[in-house]
Amino acid sequence: MDAISVIRTKRDRGELSPEQIDWVIDAYTRGEVADEQMSALAMAILLNGMNRTEIARWTAAMIASGERMDFGALSRPTTDKHSTGGVGDKITLPLAPLVAACGAAVPQLSGRGLGHTGGTLDKLESIPGWRAHISNAEMLDVLDTTGAVICAAGDGLAPADKKLYALRDVTGTVEAIPLIASSIMSKKIAEGTGALVLDVKVGSGAFMKTIEDARELASTMVALGTDSGVRTVALLTDMSTPLGLTAGNALEVRESVEVLAGGGPKDVVDLTLALAREMLDAAGLKDADPEKALADGSAMDVWRRMISAQGGDPDARLPVAREQHVISAPSSGVLTRLDAYDIGVAAWRLGAGRARKEDPVQAGAGVELHAKPGDTVTEGQPLMTLHTDTPEKFEYALKALPGSYDIAPSGTPFTATPVVRERIA
Repeated sequence: MDAISVIRTKRDRGELSPEQIDWVIDAYTRGEVADEQMSALAMAILLNGMNRTEIARWTAAMIASGERMDFGALSRPTTDKHSTGGVGDKITLPLAPLVAACGAAVPQLSGRGLGHTGGTLDKLESIPGWRAHISNAEMLDVLDTTGAVICAAGDGLAPADKKLYALRDVTGTVEAIPLIASSIMSKKIAEGTGALVLDVKVGSGAFMKTIEDARELASTMVALGTDSGVRTVALLTDMSTPLGLTAGNALEVRESVEVLAGGGPKDVVDLTLALAREMLDAAGLKDADPEKALADGSAMDVWRRMISAQGGDPDARLPVAREQHVISAPSSGVLTRLDAYDIGVAAWRLGAGRARKEDPVQAGAGVELHAKPGDTVTEGQPLMTLHTDTPEKFEYALKALPGSYDIAPSGTPFTATPVVRERIA
């Protein structure tokens, strides 16, 4: 085998053989295939695509590059969720303890934010003492004692994907659907969960901007999971508007705790319950009632034990940014649009996100919303508050926001987009 022949096959719109795929993934992981060669292959895949057989073999090769976890010793069925990322997407935080409170084990391997999308680990690290990195033995122990764990994936899990993702990020090939699907599913299958629910975002704040692209990605991942023996279902969910009323790390933790306490914004609660029901159904726990677990405080109890098990203090005061800037409504009327991408970019520029994986983030930075589409606003009332420790960032963040919302005359009809748009199984 040689890299050039593999590149040429896909460049010329051919189908990669199983042997070519196995070889190129293994050789790239070992350093035998250079970054520039894998970059050329990734671009050829972006432009020319892959069929289901190729994607399945590519995913299997990435799984084979590392270890596979086994939760067979647990007394509970395992079920997991993966989101393709969005703005204000704090759903994992209330969802994992909620599903655990209903009898499942939730091994949630999560990531960090990059660009305008937030990362679950960054959010949780705003809780004093909380640790994202734990060993496999610690992960199993937390799962066994609390029912849920949210942590970083270990270096031994699909190392080929870790190397390839970093390359895709700097070569303009992140959007390749076969590579997105295999990246997500290689880690989730290697993780060893018995069931998986995919939250595929669609809209301005998502990587998939159109319902057609989101549907293609979801269908591809459901097929990969099913072919690997993992019960898999996908929900296509709206990301044209930020989820909830916050975009930022500590801000979103605070809002998540409100949901666990029985409150919180309706869209966050609705999506959390929809995903919980799918996860419990996939795990064979059809009779469990997640709405009851929110109302009776059992989900909150699991949250507190889960955070404490990884060194966090669930009672600690969350970080608050030193500086705030309020944006007021320029006119009265009905708020008809609030663009998720623009809000995400503003939060990122305030310090809530990073441009490179090694960049630090500010725990208290972000955007707090005071109205959502469909709400009536009056001239001069606060629309959003920007939070940061570094006030010089306000000017740069404000440049993302002039076209981020629309206010129509009072009485203008408004129809909200459903949070869950489609289900694919």
